[in-house]
Formats: sequence, structure tokens, C-alpha cells
Amino acid sequence: MKTRDMNRDWIATARTLSEALPYLQRYDGAIVVIKLGGNAMGSEEGMETFARDVVLMRQVGVNPVIVHGGGPMINRLLDKLDIKSEFVNGKRVTDATTMEVVEMVLSGQVNKKIVQAINRQGGKAVGLSGKDANLITCETADPALGLVGEPREVDTGILQTLFRDDTIPVIAPLGAGRNGETFNINGDTAAGAIAAALKADRLLLLTDVEGVRDLDGNVLTELSSSQINDMTRDGVIAGGMIPKTETALRALEGGVRAVVILDGRAPNAVLLELFTEHGAGSLIRAG
Repeated sequence: MKTRDMNRDWIATARTLSEALPYLQRYDGAIVVIKLGGNAMGSEEGMETFARDVVLMRQVGVNPVIVHGGGPMINRLLDKLDIKSEFVNGKRVTDATTMEVVEMVLSGQVNKKIVQAINRQGGKAVGLSGKDANLITCETADPALGLVGEPREVDTGILQTLFRDDTIPVIAPLGAGRNGETFNINGDTAAGAIAAALKADRLLLLTDVEGVRDLDGNVLTELSSSQINDMTRDGVIAGGMIPKTETALRALEGGVRAVVILDGRAPNAVLLELFTEHGAGSLIRAG
């Protein structure tokens, strides 16, 4: 039952909704690929908020595609099972035993958790991995890393079918090899490959930082691909931000209109980016 009392907060909410109209029209029918990182999944409350935002996106005509990670969850189960990992240049070697755990966590635990959260909020989500319907075909990224894959072909047919049925795809970053292997794919890499194959309007990389920072630590709200290259060469972009900006550049080269790196822990981060004037995080365009 609605109450009819007016206050400033409600008036501000109405104004925000009114100001969102041009952006709602702008993204009607658009494809937005969202990479949800393991660290960005955070709390149960945060997951429910994210799921509600995704359902709202679908309700106003956006076609969201969720590609998720799960590194922290994989690490916990490997530790619990006392499975030791080897690393090459800071990257985990994925042998057959580790791959079983990776697939169990990503396709089972994490994927279904996100699907259930979206469905609880009134959406219609379906969980997939890159192995389903030949979605992602991989080759070995680096023989030293074992079963770590690099996407070579992305067949978006199953995703187009789901869009027509108003269904939200939730994708675990696994792929199939040409000889029947199962490959673990970096989540950002998988999201970028899918976004490029779909020629998505936006690729949103949700992580645990606010965006790309300059030398003074300020978050840059908009950058070009050439600026990203210069900042990487000069060491301004370093560490864990490098793989994300590399994903952004490859996605732009593949036909994605723009990429945004933003803090997935912030409430309603996706809605703020898409449907408000100020946006959120760092937007990267080709040029």
C-alpha cells in the first residue's frame, strides 16, 4: 500500500527517474556485457542489489549478459581439499585435478548462485558455461599454464535465442577445446571475447577498485585507447589493472562501443553508469 506523504527524498527520487529518461531510451535494445568479479560479489546483500539492477535493466529493454569470475571461491575449495597450486609468472597452472575443482566451483556453485539471485528478483536467468552450445572454443593460452584457454571462436547463437525470450544469460568462463578438452578462461578475457562477438554497446568490468587512476591517485572518468597505451608504457597503469585495460583494448578493437572499469562493490554501480549523467568508474573508448 503506497503512502501519499511527500518529502524531499521522494521528490529527489522522482527527479532522478525523470532525468534518466534519455538514457533509458538510449539503451533500449542495447547489449551490455557485465563481468562480475569474484571480489565484487562480496556480500549476500550486494548480490541481491546487483541482481535487482540486472532485472531492472532487462525490464527497460536492455539485453544484459553476465560473465562471472570466482577466483576467491576456487582458492578456498582448493585449500580445503589441500590441493597445492603451482604458479608461472604469477598465473596459476591449471592441471586436470585443479580443472575439476574450477569447473565445480564456476559452473556449479557460483553460476547457480547468480542465477538464483536474479530469479528471486523476478527475472528469468539461465546459467551457461562457454562449453554449452559451442559458445566459446579455445586453444591453449600458454603450454606452461596447462588447461588455461584463449578464446578463438565465439558462437553467439544461443545468446541471441535467449535475448528473444527475454532471458538473461549468466556465463561461467570455461571453454571447450577442439579435442574435447575443458579450458579455464580468465573471466575478463571471456567477457571481452563475448562482448566483441556480440558487438556489445558496453562492456562493464566490475571489480574491487573505482577505476583507472592517474599519478595523483585520481580516478579518470574517461580515457581513449591511446591514453591507456601511454599510461601503461609510463608505468601509471600497473599490476592488476593491466589485464583489465588489455581486455578493454581488445574488446574495442573487436567492435565494442565502449568499456567501463568500475567498482562492483558500490551500490547500484551498473545503474549509475548506464542511466545517470555522471556515470561511474572509468569509461574507455577507441581513439
